[in-house]
Amino acid sequence: MSFTAEQLSRHPGFLLSIRHLAGTLRSMFDAAPRLARMLTSHQRWLLTQTAYALAMQHDSNDPSSGFSAVALTALITQYKVASRNTVLNFIEELFTYRFIAHASGEAGRRRPRHFGPTEVSHQAMCGWLLANLTALDLLDDSGRAAYFQAHPELIRIAQPLLARNCLEDTAWREPPAQIGLFLWTAAGGLVVDHLLARVDIDGTDAERFSVGRVETRNLASDFMMSRTHLQRLFAKAVQRGCVGWYDEPKKTELWVSREFVREYCAWQAVKFAYVDQAFHFARAELERMPVRAPETV
Repeated sequence: MSFTAEQLSRHPGFLLSIRHLAGTLRSMFDAAPRLARMLTSHQRWLLTQTAYALAMQHDSNDPSSGFSAVALTALITQYKVASRNTVLNFIEELFTYRFIAHASGEAGRRRPRHFGPTEVSHQAMCGWLLANLTALDLLDDSGRAAYFQAHPELIRIAQPLLARNCLEDTAWREPPAQIGLFLWTAAGGLVVDHLLARVDIDGTDAERFSVGRVETRNLASDFMMSRTHLQRLFAKAVQRGCVGWYDEPKKTELWVSREFVREYCAWQAVKFAYVDQAFHFARAELERMPVRAPETV
């Protein structure tokens, strides 16, 4: 049985799972920063997950299925995630950096053309799903990650389901204001992952978690964002009480409020519940499929 969002948000070990995922995602960014930036703002997360889901649902017998500019634009604008021009620019960027390619046999076809993920993008999405399943396993040791590694085809069933559920659910699509302050900005997701990966969960302060030393110059350089943009982001967060500095005016030792972390965990619980639900559904579907007999020589 899969976790519900409420069960996850109340689980005493959920923050540890969030920290683990944040650290893993940071490592994925360090390994492939340009590709990882596709998921570093909430808008791009929704665009990327929806595009991949459409590609996984391509049916050669149904010309309207699959990932095309028309299909992605229709879904994204329906939920007011982005404008048509933003969607088209996003697709152009993916194509330019070879994160997507024309579907087989469609290189010379007139529009609407269909796209599919290149191998590097497919592996990155598999890595993202594996990281989320591993974080869930920390809560109940149910072997989701091991099952996925043994049955990588599970992603073709699970990812479209979780992506559609996340897109359709206002609770995930529209994060709370202080979470959105970070997540709706370029590279804001990286900043939150960095903070959550470093929070001292053993601290005794009832209102704050210590993050430790944060140097905005180095952090901005790591995340390929301007230092001015990062400083403005922190300034807005300080005004809201989300974060603060222990050592004003030097601004090197950072804290994050426990209320911010609780709200972030509750928001993440929505996505994790859909990931868990999709995993169990996909596993059941795979196990219902007939086992092919080995070919004889």
